Amino acid sequence: IKSIAIIKRSAAIVHAKDKLIEGKISKAIIKASDEVIKGKLDENFPLKVWQTGSGTQTNMNVNEVIANRAIEILGGKRGTKKPVHPNDHVNKSQSTNDVFPTAMHIAIAIETKNKLLPSLKLLDQELKKKTSKFRNIIKVGRTHLQDATPLSLGQEFSGYQSQIEDSKPKLSLVSSSKSWIQSVGLILVVLISLGFFSRMLLSAMIVQRQSKIDNLIN
Repeated sequence: IKSIAIIKRSAAIVHAKDKLIEGKISKAIIKASDEVIKGKLDENFPLKVWQTGSGTQTNMNVNEVIANRAIEILGGKRGTKKPVHPNDHVNKSQSTNDVFPTAMHIAIAIETKNKLLPSLKLLDQELKKKTSKFRNIIKVGRTHLQDATPLSLGQEFSGYQSQIEDSKPKLSLVSSSKSWIQSVGLILVVLISLGFFSRMLLSAMIVQRQSKIDNLIN
């Protein structure tokens, strides 16, 4: 949900810069998106994770929440779709087929940096301690369920620790690749409604906003 809100926020910035929506509407969408990102509107997302393949209902749920909150910010009445429309403004130039996988990439990148890598660092440290602690405990090795050359329990734990240590730079590389959003499909959708210059600007601006995701979340 928060990742989708990041996309809506980025799109609103681009559309305002390209004069495709009014500045006041863009600012209201950005402010409403920030509230979603901070978790202030979590109670407005009741939908289950089980849904159609494209994730349309989740995308539209986010559109509706941001639009209605933006309407409130501008002094309007929720449910009127005026002056902010969930599809014409919040979801402008977007398709669920691109929004949903893009949101998945953003979520993976953020969770990898904020949770997975710190947890692996802690696990790596603990396994190093066990490697040293168990270095004098001798056990029978096992190969294909058969007894094999004896080794220390510390040596066995060093294997676990080595796997974790080797995985960290690989995960960092994967996380970095996930920072590039799937804007190609989005550009194909925008092609229908925008000119060449607008399409190129939209692509460039969304990628530029993507590089600032960590600062936005943290």
